[in-house]
Amino acid sequence: MAAISEFKGLRPQKQYVSRVSVLPYDVVSTEEARKLAGDNKLSFFHVSKPEIDFPVDADIHDPKIFNHGREYLKGLIRDGIYFQESTPCMYLYTQIMDGREQTGVIACVSIDDYQNKIIKKHELTREDKERERTRHTDIINANTGQVFLFYKDSEAKQLLVNEAMKLEAEYDFVSADGVRQIIRIIKDGNMIEQFKTAFRDDVLYIADGHHRAASAVRVGMQRRKATPGYTGAEEFNRFMAVIFPHRQLKIIAYNRIVRDLHGKTVEEFLAQLSENFFVEKTEKKSSEIVHELFMYTGGSWYRLTPRFIPDNDPIGSLDVKILQEYILGPVLGIQDPRTDKRINFIGGKNSIEEIQKSVDSGSYMVAFSLCPTKIEQLMSVSDMDGIMPPKSTWFEPKLQSGIVLHLL
Repeated sequence: MAAISEFKGLRPQKQYVSRVSVLPYDVVSTEEARKLAGDNKLSFFHVSKPEIDFPVDADIHDPKIFNHGREYLKGLIRDGIYFQESTPCMYLYTQIMDGREQTGVIACVSIDDYQNKIIKKHELTREDKERERTRHTDIINANTGQVFLFYKDSEAKQLLVNEAMKLEAEYDFVSADGVRQIIRIIKDGNMIEQFKTAFRDDVLYIADGHHRAASAVRVGMQRRKATPGYTGAEEFNRFMAVIFPHRQLKIIAYNRIVRDLHGKTVEEFLAQLSENFFVEKTEKKSSEIVHELFMYTGGSWYRLTPRFIPDNDPIGSLDVKILQEYILGPVLGIQDPRTDKRINFIGGKNSIEEIQKSVDSGSYMVAFSLCPTKIEQLMSVSDMDGIMPPKSTWFEPKLQSGIVLHLL
């Protein structure tokens, strides 16, 4: 089933890792990345978001921007900031945030496993974003960030991870987002083979990084076409991922804000909602109970509980699906939340405060606070090759980019 493999990672010298390490390219805007990089010439944003080194009005799709990122990485290698392993390795990646710890294996996975649905997705990708990241990956000639995967936890794998945890940490630092990042290097060939064997009968699930995965596969398929007689051993046949056990992961709510009430007053809006939901004012702002939605509008919080019996199927039972099918679409006129400019999404542990602030500022008229999707729900949807509504999951902590790279 799942084929994982070791690789010769490109990584920073120990003394530079905290200055290099950055959040993934797709969780910060260009302006945010520019500010975070500041005057730090080692910030990996110069590679993962090379547009930060160009004027604000620059076309981010201009090839010279991607070429700049490639040359910047070459410069970091030339200056001795980065070096490549002499032998193929796997890596153990531990993150500690708010007292919660998760440890995964950094390895390469097969583009064929993605194509054959052994690596299972749960989101659609946007063509424009996929094209942009494909060009970036191809020109930089590297996977600059891991795809965030997980597996169904098992005692056998946990015993193997526990053994690898005895290795001395190569990196141990606190990143700019306050998360402790620990990397151990697995060089022992016997242990590497044990990890490969342990995953051989598994399927893997994408938690985060659908565009990273899809673009890596695109690059691999393009290079196969351009390489008659390719053997399958070439680096472009696989991409870098970090694979965590499902029990260690925590999904945080991905909440919604909408700019207007689709021509309705607050009273008219509440009356229409009451046709399908029990609507009551409350001091509560969030819930861990499925099918209990919270809404903020007109300076008040409301609890929404369905008058109907929600579907039992994996997709129809999702709160994000109920919100779309009963409120966003029919009441607020948002038929495609992936493209509609009237809706925005805010995830993370401070998202409740942020969505309320957005409505209080007058920029938005209504906010929705949802029960976080359960990891078991995500697996059920993925197992049936289903697609969740956009922005159904928010995972924290976010993986750091720039610590380990996979050269193609």
